[in-house]
Amino acid sequence: MTDLTARAPAADLLPATHGRCSLSEEWPDAITALTAWDGSAALPGPGESVATETGLTLWSGRRQALHIGPPPPPQPGAAQADQTDGWCVMVLSGEDAAEVLARLTPLDLNPAIFKPGRSARSLLGHMNALFHRIDERSFRILVFRSMAGSAVHELTRAMRGVAARRG
Repeated sequence: MTDLTARAPAADLLPATHGRCSLSEEWPDAITALTAWDGSAALPGPGESVATETGLTLWSGRRQALHIGPPPPPQPGAAQADQTDGWCVMVLSGEDAAEVLARLTPLDLNPAIFKPGRSARSLLGHMNALFHRIDERSFRILVFRSMAGSAVHELTRAMRGVAARRG
């Protein structure tokens, strides 16, 4: 019999801890894609994020954003689409989080440049990803749900590598 129970994308893979880093999964109630078709919608600008009481909106591309949390009210000049089942949301945290990510992404993770609250679209290994710096030691990483296993594999491998260098 087929099990039709809803499951998080990385349910059997996380949490994981290696050395001074841990990787966990967030499973938000909703993820909504926002696209401004005429530039009049109030979306975060390049690299920005906007936190509200109801959620977090991350810049994800030109005239595009992802809202994590209950769907925001409709905005004039913007389209909305439910993307909840299309993404895996992970949090990498710990003293070596930036060093772990430096092995997998070309982003400059220097906290003076990629400050807390910033977001960027880039690569995680060979996968497209959206990065959000939560604070000095934590990053939210979003990858397509179909890439969850590969992302966890790459991140835990990098975590073990950094831990081995420290040990």
